[in-house]
Parts: sequence; C-alpha cells; structure tokens
Amino acid sequence: MKKLYVMRSLQIFCLGLIAFNVSSQGITTPRIPSPAAEVAQTIGISKVTVNYSRPSVKGREVWGKLVPYGWNVQAFGAGNSAPWRAGANENTTITLTHSAKVEGTTVPAGQYGLFFVINQDNTGEVILSKDSRSWGSFFYDQKNDLMRAKIKLNSIPNTEMLTYEFDNITKNSTDLMLNWEKKQFPVKIEFATDDIVMANAEEELKGPVGFNWQGFNSAATYAVNNKVNYDEALVWADKAIAQNKSFATLNTKANILKAMGKNDESDKTMSEAMALSTEVELNLYGYQLMNNGQQDKAIEVFILNTKRFPRSPNTFDSLGEGYVTKGDSKNAIINFKKSLSMNPPDPVRQNSEKFLKQLGAL
Repeated sequence: MKKLYVMRSLQIFCLGLIAFNVSSQGITTPRIPSPAAEVAQTIGISKVTVNYSRPSVKGREVWGKLVPYGWNVQAFGAGNSAPWRAGANENTTITLTHSAKVEGTTVPAGQYGLFFVINQDNTGEVILSKDSRSWGSFFYDQKNDLMRAKIKLNSIPNTEMLTYEFDNITKNSTDLMLNWEKKQFPVKIEFATDDIVMANAEEELKGPVGFNWQGFNSAATYAVNNKVNYDEALVWADKAIAQNKSFATLNTKANILKAMGKNDESDKTMSEAMALSTEVELNLYGYQLMNNGQQDKAIEVFILNTKRFPRSPNTFDSLGEGYVTKGDSKNAIINFKKSLSMNPPDPVRQNSEKFLKQLGAL
C-alpha cells in the first residue's frame, strides 16, 4: 500500500510541477478540477479564515484509497510520514487574527498549515503547522507542528465537493467543519472575546476614537454589560463624562457603580443623570427598570416623565404600561385614556387602545 501511495504521490507531484511551470510562463487561467476557495467567520471581533482547494469525489473511493488512512510516506520533500493536506494543491491554511484555543490548545494569532489524519475507526487528528507555504503534504515536517489534537469524525450526507464551513457560532467560539464525501472533520475554535475586546479598546482609545466621549462611553458600556474590567470601565466612564456630562454618560457610570456594589454612589449618579435626561431617555430608563423586574421604580420614573413632559401622550401611555405590569388596572386605564385624550400619534394611539381592549375598557 505504501509503495502505491509513493507512486501516486510522485505522479501528482510531477503534474503539480508541470502545472506550475506552465502557469509561471503563461496567463492566469481557471484552476480545474480543484478550484481555490476561501471561507471566513467572525467570532466576537476575531476572524478565522481558511484558504483551500476543492477536489470533487467524482465516483472515487475516497477514504483509505484517494486519502489513505493514517500517516503515509511522501516521495519528495522531507521524506517523512505525512498527514493529509485537507484539500488539494498547496497547503490548506488557517489564519487567526487573535490568539485562540484550537481543540483546547492555545494557538497564537497567525497563519498555519492545516492538516488532518483519518483512521479506519472514524477517529482522526487535526494538525496545525508553522509551515503554511509548502505544496500539499510533500514537504511536511513534523518539527514544524504547533499543535496536534485527537478528533472524532461525524457521518454526514454525501458532499461531492470538499467544503469548509462554520457551525455552532457563539460570541466566543465556533466549530470549523471540513465536509467531504460522507465524512465531517470538526474542530473547536475558541476566543477569549471579552479580553480581546478590552485590549482592543485600550488601543483604539489611544487613537481618533479617544477624542470623543462616545468612544470611552461605548468601551465602559461593553465592560459593564459583559461583567468585566469594572475598575478600568469606571475610568473610561469618567473620561466620557469629562467630555460630555449627560444622561448617557452618567447612566453608564451609575450602572458600573451598581455592578461594583457601590449602590449609594450609583443612586446619586443616577439622580444626576435623570435631571439631565430628555423625555426619550427617561422613558427608556423606565422600560429598562420594568424589564429588570423593578416595577415600582419604573412607575416612579414614568410618573416623573409625565410631570416633566405633561403635554406628551407617550409619557402617559408608558405609565399605563407600568401599571399593567404592576397589576394595577385602575391606574393603567386612567393613563391610557389620558394618552388617547391628547390626540397621540398613531403608534401611541394603537398601543393605548390595545391595552384598553385587553383591560375591557374599550
């Protein structure tokens, strides 16, 4: 078997050299029968890119024949046993914009040669090599391996043309899948997204983004929403306030202080924020409280909004919703009817009428 594989490798290698010599002297033409392809996926703010060539099955017996099981001796290059190139033609490569864990192993940002091994028992290995510029497996040398990991293959419906895709995508991770014939090679890739975002924010805030309050406020908001780097987020919030003291910036600081357990400071900052708020900002804050299960506090904010903006039907419509969540039908009906008496815009009118019907008051 190894002798046959060596002869096959010799034939393919020679054909590759002929193709290279011809293409280097002529015009660019389509690559047939294994066209080049690229697939990419963003995870958080990181990107994974795979470049490969796509062979087709064409009725051939793939596993154990076209792609031999295990490791196989190459006729050229390093002369070592080598894994499968995971595609056709040049090395299949994977590029990571940030450090990641690949099947549990930490891999620095960069471009790597991607290889697989398939065994007869439906197990295999994924291999990343620091050599990403070789031709296929012919010059593979295990001393350049950055990582190896065992994987278990999946059975899938027939896929004629070799395909890479991403599945099970989250904020922090994805599964890279090689699909060909009736086999799937899954590889777990994970990023420490919050750490990456925070490190990136520090760098971005040294540039043009740092010359406006929105940059610092957005960085602080991300930190508190994702429960990371509170101390640094507080510094950023104060810098945003220094540039623009407003409901938006003070609300962000209040949320950070609350997350840090500094409730008195948070309440004081929030009171200052509400004093500077617009009708829309105060209204949205009321809904935020309501969605967090703080119905009594939400009603207080909605009442404040009706007092500060007594000519706005929307403030009374929102107060009506606050009373609905509290189970106070009487006061809900009063405020929905007040909203309708003020000739509200259609969306507000429709909302008030909807709730009045639900409450049996229309």
